[in-house]
Amino acid sequence: MSQGRILKVAGPLVVAEGMPEARMYDVVYVSDFRLIGEIIEIKGDRASIQVYEETGGLGPGDPVYSTGEPLSVELGPGLLSSIYDGIQRPLDKVRAQAGDWITRGINIPGLDHERLWDFVPTAKPGSSVSGGSMLGTVQETDLIEHRVMVPPGIAGELLDMVPAGRYTIDSPVAKIRTASGSVADVRMCQKWPVRKARPVGEKMAPDEPMVTGQRIIDAFFPVGKGGTACVPGPFGSGKTVIQHQLAKWADAEIVVYVGCGERGNEMTDVLQEFPELQDPRSGKPLILKTVLVANTSNMPVAAREASVYTGVTIAEYYRDMGYSVALMADSTSRWAEAMREMSGRLEEMPGEEGYPAYLGTRIAEFYERAGKVRCQGGDRTGALTIVGAVSPAGGDMSDPVVQATLRVVKVFWSLQARLAYMRHFPAIGWLESYSLYVDNLGEHYARELGGDWAGMRDRSIALLQDEANLLEIARLVGAESLSAEDQLTLYTARSLREDFLHQIAFHEVDTYCSPSKQKAMLGLIMQTHEAMRAALAAGVPPRSLFEIMSRESVARARYAPEGAPEYFEKALADIRAEIAALSAAASVEGAR
Repeated sequence: MSQGRILKVAGPLVVAEGMPEARMYDVVYVSDFRLIGEIIEIKGDRASIQVYEETGGLGPGDPVYSTGEPLSVELGPGLLSSIYDGIQRPLDKVRAQAGDWITRGINIPGLDHERLWDFVPTAKPGSSVSGGSMLGTVQETDLIEHRVMVPPGIAGELLDMVPAGRYTIDSPVAKIRTASGSVADVRMCQKWPVRKARPVGEKMAPDEPMVTGQRIIDAFFPVGKGGTACVPGPFGSGKTVIQHQLAKWADAEIVVYVGCGERGNEMTDVLQEFPELQDPRSGKPLILKTVLVANTSNMPVAAREASVYTGVTIAEYYRDMGYSVALMADSTSRWAEAMREMSGRLEEMPGEEGYPAYLGTRIAEFYERAGKVRCQGGDRTGALTIVGAVSPAGGDMSDPVVQATLRVVKVFWSLQARLAYMRHFPAIGWLESYSLYVDNLGEHYARELGGDWAGMRDRSIALLQDEANLLEIARLVGAESLSAEDQLTLYTARSLREDFLHQIAFHEVDTYCSPSKQKAMLGLIMQTHEAMRAALAAGVPPRSLFEIMSRESVARARYAPEGAPEYFEKALADIRAEIAALSAAASVEGAR
């Protein structure tokens, strides 16, 4: 282990000299406190180091020890249900050893190296294997089977496998003779540098939606499994609640939640809620398929920059097993602020609003790690979906982080302060948001929801757009001065907004809405619209239509239980019967 000495300390940035063998992104231990740091700039034999811990008390002359290895995470059984900090230190073990605050210099492995796991071999000696090939399985939690794979970069003939039994993650479970003739031992645990994307066999276009149970997302602005989405919005508009809802209800087999620079009380809510929540599909605790990475705003800023890479590397690992993984990053603005702070201390040329000139590149590299892929070493398909929250100052959508993110993601959920002030949640603006996956997902929706779904969705959005235009006129001349057709447009658009798009995250029924129920709700609204339009043509006054008693069944549809089509059938029958009665009365009146 080579050694240098500190030349300068500037907050989390330490400059060390006497390090001619240093390499970019190598991990170092700073001073005899053994503070963990990472080399981010090299000039001659001087290395600039971002330290992931508090640097108070360091001074010139203190030693710096280089490990010669990049910042890496441990990947293996035991990741699920864990709560890590930004550099994969398990916070429960940190607390047991150091108390409520992370002690400087504490270094605990990310995985338990003493725990025994029940390993079941699946590969046969004599077969040809390569990176990603499955060797065996471990039942990691009640929900997830952990698939032990050959690490990337190793290929050859499988010489030997251990029998089924209980082993630690450090025990060799297989021997592989490589092309060079050497024999490599494969363990259940592997390490991977966080800044390097894990290799895949082939990337494919997302053709299946990630169902979230949130109506405005699934129906109007869906994200595909393996896709990317961003949720920008001002303070108080509900970014974190949306991220929590996605983490709880998205139909992903694995969830990785990264709290990057968020307030401690918000992360506390996550850490307290997840162990108590049930997975809606299995009835088991949701934490059994979740990995939490917590780096709150009072933790060292440099570790915040590393936390998103830690999270995405863990997510890629489970994707390579063939699972559908959802990564929630909340928020990438705090990540960008950490980059800005480190860039300023390095005295780099600033870009827009002081962010580093490479901000766009870093954001693109992060989101490019998403995708639906054919995994290496087997006929498996995995998907990694990344949803990033962005917190621009004052809700300014021209913020560099927002603009750099929008250039690379394909789904934009625009949170609006005006909707939040009106207590309309999720506060996603239906006129400003978009999804570029709608065409990719067309076949899936036609197969699962029927061929009429796309047309119904398009007509609904068109009504909401027409409402925005008519509201300006209605404010000037009054809604009752508009034509009967325009009044119906305003009525139906209001129903779409209040009865369909508005969703109560804290209601036990309304918090999640399946695609079939979404279609039933939207169909009820749109078929009511068509029935009313026919009644207007028959001479029924608009006010009489809008005051029918059965209209309340549309508002109560959100509370209808899942798998209860009879509710919607009865509601539509009652509405049509009441409208038919009005039409008959109008015909009699017209005959007179």
